[in-house]
Amino acid sequence: MASTRFGRVLTAMVTPFGADGSIDFDVAAALARFLVEEGSDGLVLAGSTGEGSALSDDEKLDLFACVARAVTVPVLAGSTSSDTAHSANLTSRVAATGVAGVLATTPAYARPSQRGIAGHLGAVADSTDLPIMLYDIPARTGRKIASATTIEVVRAHHNVVALKDASGDLPAAAHTKAVLGDELDLYSGDDALLLPFLAIGAVGIVSVAAHWAGREFAELVRCAGDGDWDGARALNERLFSSCAFESSEAAPNPQPAKAAMRALGLAVGQCRWPLGPADEALDQAAQSVIAGLRSLRG
Repeated sequence: MASTRFGRVLTAMVTPFGADGSIDFDVAAALARFLVEEGSDGLVLAGSTGEGSALSDDEKLDLFACVARAVTVPVLAGSTSSDTAHSANLTSRVAATGVAGVLATTPAYARPSQRGIAGHLGAVADSTDLPIMLYDIPARTGRKIASATTIEVVRAHHNVVALKDASGDLPAAAHTKAVLGDELDLYSGDDALLLPFLAIGAVGIVSVAAHWAGREFAELVRCAGDGDWDGARALNERLFSSCAFESSEAAPNPQPAKAAMRALGLAVGQCRWPLGPADEALDQAAQSVIAGLRSLRG
């Protein structure tokens, strides 16, 4: 398999909080090292799973620096918001933290046109020399990055090198990858769609369930790269319960991922509001999902 800029299995890491609600940086470092040991070859911080919208700029910068020091794999900084000027300003500061790149999300709430999306992402790209992964997640932002917009942004900005696609639009993703080829590393942003994304040319995944199933995701990607599609399909089935568990109406992401980490003995705490703390039943469900996955490992 060809090399990638950021790795093949990146975990969108939860942000650990202490009992007082502040970031627990010791746990963040320990969690980052655990994820790498379990198969992640890259980490994404302060994205939707990392509760980026609930973190201050200073908290983000301190978190980026903490995790970048703790591991040797690429760390991507979620440094963007709905405010273009603010996004560019914060992004211009993240290189000093030691991160390897930036996760640039479509602006939420504003619901801009494609021209507006291109302008926003272009301003972020112009604010740094770091390589950038675009993040398309219309379920959270209210707008999809059109294939033509992705192609435009990549060709206008040399440091835009990857796309985390959580839109579920496989035909558009396939077209984007076909047009851009090696100019763009395509990643599935949806755990349940990793297998078909690999089939259209994705290099890997930015995952939630890799918090507890990193080994399986790494092996699935390896099987697909080796042309072992039977093995990849078997691993995809093994991950079914984990993908179903990671988010629901009653317990949205990242509540389940934090419950899974608590079940594994990592004191990541609860989510900040507006997500808030999960009930005990979620911790019990997490233990069941992890036990089931371990039993399948043999």
